[in-house]
Amino acid sequence: MTKNFSLPNDSDDNVNRLKKTISNMEAAEAAMEFAEGKELEAIKAKNERRKEKIEDLEDEIHAENKSRINGYI
Repeated sequence: MTKNFSLPNDSDDNVNRLKKTISNMEAAEAAMEFAEGKELEAIKAKNERRKEKIEDLEDEIHAENKSRINGYI
């Protein structure tokens, strides 16, 4: 039987994840120039999810910074 362990939430990872997500989104936007049909729609859908993830990560980073300032972290 395998045991599942959650990884600690490292706030530094959030910044790296944000940068990587933005980079992936920019690369996908460049690829859209050459895509059509289903592939184009898939890229657009994925970028919409990336936009949501970017907003969530920015909110989390902001909350962590606020907590750090207030001495909670």
